[in-house]
Amino acid sequence: MPDSHIKNLLIDFGGVLIDLDRRRCIEQFRRLGMPDVENMLHDCHQEGFFQLHEKGLIADEDFRERIRRAIGKPVSDEAIDAAWNSFLDGIPAYKLAFLLDLRKRYRLYLLSNTNAIHWEYACTHEFNKEGHRVEDYFDRIFLSYRMKMIKPDAGIFQAVLQETGILPAETLFIDDAEANCRTAQSLGIRTYTPQAHEDWRHLFQ
Repeated sequence: MPDSHIKNLLIDFGGVLIDLDRRRCIEQFRRLGMPDVENMLHDCHQEGFFQLHEKGLIADEDFRERIRRAIGKPVSDEAIDAAWNSFLDGIPAYKLAFLLDLRKRYRLYLLSNTNAIHWEYACTHEFNKEGHRVEDYFDRIFLSYRMKMIKPDAGIFQAVLQETGILPAETLFIDDAEANCRTAQSLGIRTYTPQAHEDWRHLFQ
């Protein structure tokens, strides 16, 4: 359990809240005819135009057009979005309930490297349950594509600290990427790195 001076929780999205299925996503893009997609997609970071999309440096329309160019034939927006969203494998219901409980005891912030297509899908299909909306789970939401920055760059953490006014020593960061946690630690933030599909509620028992 975090010690008594922890007042803030900074939580990652992919791999911490929502389970990921990289292999399924790669297979879906291969079925569309996209070569070498495996080298561009990783559990904790993306490469090429996938990363540009995650940084918010290209719009959804440009992202889809680059995929069409890589495939070399017309593919609908819906097919591209379905393949891309197949990366997301669902948020376990117990984690959503636990977020609501944690928010009674801590200030809760989401910090995610994500993109507009994934985030819209998650808000519609994953957070929108039991009468709740995504805003019910967090005090603030920080997303890479909106901030034009990605983890593990120190700037994204510094922006969160500045905008919220929270103190690093009073903050626990939960993220599945060791590189992201190392940056947070360098700024004085406490960290925990869960394994894939881990039930990390034990931290608070």
